[in-house]
Amino acid sequence: MLAMVLETPRQPLIIRELPLPTPNPSQVLLRVKACGVCRTDLHIVDGELSQPKLPLILGHQIVAEVVECGEKVTQFKKGERVGVPWLGKTCCACHYCQSGRENLCEQALFTGYQLDGGYAEYTVADEQFCFFLPEGYPDLEVAPLLCAGLIGYRSYRMVGQAQRIGFYGFGAAAHILIQLACYQGREVYAFTRRGDTQGQQFARSLGAVWAGSSEQSPPHPLDGAIIFAPAGELVPMALQAVAKGGIVVCAGIHMSDIPSFPYKILWEERMIRSVANLTRQDGEEFLELAPVIPVHTQVEVFPLIKANEALEALRLGKFNGAAVLVMD
Repeated sequence: MLAMVLETPRQPLIIRELPLPTPNPSQVLLRVKACGVCRTDLHIVDGELSQPKLPLILGHQIVAEVVECGEKVTQFKKGERVGVPWLGKTCCACHYCQSGRENLCEQALFTGYQLDGGYAEYTVADEQFCFFLPEGYPDLEVAPLLCAGLIGYRSYRMVGQAQRIGFYGFGAAAHILIQLACYQGREVYAFTRRGDTQGQQFARSLGAVWAGSSEQSPPHPLDGAIIFAPAGELVPMALQAVAKGGIVVCAGIHMSDIPSFPYKILWEERMIRSVANLTRQDGEEFLELAPVIPVHTQVEVFPLIKANEALEALRLGKFNGAAVLVMD
């Protein structure tokens, strides 16, 4: 099979011809149809997430067809379409797993990080951590829901009942979550890089009531904010933008250091919290909700062998929405 392999951090992925992986008794062998390109992939390539298995096949927004089932697999059958997310396996026994917080499991393994992912023609995945995908979504459009959507949804739930929500960074996750917010009658205020008028217009086209640069103050105090961009300096800016009791959610797996800030902008019961990974419950809830809204994703398509170009385009913000690799 053809795969794009990370052999050394801070180096381009390399095209390799590899043997077909063999599923263990609890795994399914999957023919990959599409795989989303995530900013987390960039963090791994850039060495900012420092514990990948190497060599590594990246990719954790996998849309695939089951081609073979391990002998203990009962949930899926050959020919069915499934999705594979970031959370690839947990111990299922620790106090985190037993208390509904499997995303914090100390023994968790992650797709495209400690487990080979979807930048390849085939992959294997544990059946317990695969999802049935909603019908009606083409492969390309459903792929971004598997990380930008799922972890975005977990982040969105962290702001509670906030009516006015700021989105700092308007990429793959934000362009999905704004559709949920509008469906629920909430107001979204979109913050982009300075001078990104195209991104601001994109946010307005999806229903943002205001869009501007991260340095600007919104026209009204926010009830909550989600920081999708991996920039720690946005945390004090968001704290200053939220009203008393407001919450600032840091949605990324990696963020640059947060600079010191005066206590007065945290005071009055403002909160900062991070989001780590996702649970299977997050996935089941969001994938049931997405077609009801319905969520539509905007995608930029790249062939598998141009994965390096897709990563660089993501790094430079050259497209709106999400990037997706196709195997054909």
